[in-house]
Amino acid sequence: MLLAIMKLIRSGPLGSETPGVLLPDGTRIDVSAAVGDFDEAFFAADGPFELQRWLAVHSTTAPGLDPAARLGAPIQRPSKIVCIGLNFRDHAVESGMPLPAEPVIFFKSTTALAGPDDDVVIPRGGTKLDWEVELAVVIGRRASYVAVDHALNHVAGYALHNDYSERSFQLERGGQWVKGKSADTFAPLGPFLATVDELPNPGHLGMWLSVNGTRAQNSSTSQMIFGVATLVSYVSEFMTLLPGDVISTGTPAGVGLGIKPEPRYLAAGDIVELGIEGLGAQRQRIVAYAGC
Repeated sequence: MLLAIMKLIRSGPLGSETPGVLLPDGTRIDVSAAVGDFDEAFFAADGPFELQRWLAVHSTTAPGLDPAARLGAPIQRPSKIVCIGLNFRDHAVESGMPLPAEPVIFFKSTTALAGPDDDVVIPRGGTKLDWEVELAVVIGRRASYVAVDHALNHVAGYALHNDYSERSFQLERGGQWVKGKSADTFAPLGPFLATVDELPNPGHLGMWLSVNGTRAQNSSTSQMIFGVATLVSYVSEFMTLLPGDVISTGTPAGVGLGIKPEPRYLAAGDIVELGIEGLGAQRQRIVAYAGC
């Protein structure tokens, strides 16, 4: 029997991450002898299955990775990060917006991608930094005009995502939401990518987020208006999804913008922790912009 691929990771300094696999006992294995990186080419070539075959032979002899080393995003920078807005009933209500009849789509710059525990930088001029725990879907096969019934065949796996937002840029500067979503460090992903066989039911996962130890979000993916298969199919009507692309499926109630009577935004020194059942946890420290 082939060794099941549990979780894909990338470990090491920013920009020099090594691809690896996290085994059930917590051991990190270096798979760079078999994989260049977890990128579009890897997923397009049925990389998870091929890596599974390689591990069946080499898992006991492959070098280990430092268990204390930084984890980067579990995929190399994708061609696009597609985000879904207002996809939880309670979040739409707290935002004062009607439930969408169709999924709301916006983009997040791929340069926002970060490791799960990297510092998050308040962008220059930012005053309303907000949090959003989300389930991210990673595409495994090219998808264009995919039927809902076949959509999950195009998914490689799932990861935890914190969709950070600078609300003043998003809502007060005109134009599209992407302006408030795309600053560097605004897309912490990971700590790992769970392959589809590791997480067979993405529609019933508990999810939570805390700020400085106080729970802000506590919900489940079962509260999504549009499920994973519907979202993959819907997005593929408007653009070709390439292997390695990310769809972030929306956030539940409890974001800073929705706090009453006054919104609560993040400041330098705050600690944000979050997790999704089966997808691990993240921890970010908020830091001030230090550039010119």
